[in-house]
Order: sequence, then structure tokens, then C-alpha cells
Amino acid sequence: MENILYAAIMFLCGLLCLALGGAIWLRKKITLIHDYHYKKVKEEDKKAYTAVMGKGMMVLGVGCILSGRVCAFGKEAWIGPVLIGGFVLGLGLMLYGQFRYNHGIF
Repeated sequence: MENILYAAIMFLCGLLCLALGGAIWLRKKITLIHDYHYKKVKEEDKKAYTAVMGKGMMVLGVGCILSGRVCAFGKEAWIGPVLIGGFVLGLGLMLYGQFRYNHGIF
């Protein structure tokens, strides 16, 4: 029962991350990111910045969904590596975008 609950929660969190990432990346909704994270981004770099940040958020969402699927199939030992892997990859992309286009985290 706990596995199904965890899988459902992670699926919903993953869908939320995918939706936010898609809006940031595909619709260029930079306002979904807090303004102090993009106040130093040049106008000509905003398209590339939203692409990197949106892709990073979507990777986080995929990691959540995959960890829920792994749990639903009874492979609890793989939950941590899958979730942490998605988190590290997604956060890495987002940090890359922050340092490259915003010249720092804040």
C-alpha cells in the first residue's frame, strides 16, 4: 500500500514539474521563475535561459515519475539512485543556466 501511495505522490509531483518546465521552456514563461533569478539575464539571452531552466525542471519531473514507477514495481532499492540521479541532472542544468546567463545564483 505504501508503494502505491508513494508512486501516486511522485507521479503527481512529476507531472507538476513537467507542466512547469514545459511552460518555462516552450511558452517562454520567465515569470514562473522568481525575478531575482533572472534580473541579470540579458534580453537576447532570455530565450536560451528559459530553455535551459525549463529542461532542468522537466528532468526533475521525469526523475520523480521514474522513481514512482520503480517503487510501484517493487524495486525499492532503486528508488534512491533514480530520484537522486534525476535531481542531480535537473539541478545541474538549472545551475548551469544560472551561472551562464545570470552570472550567479541570485
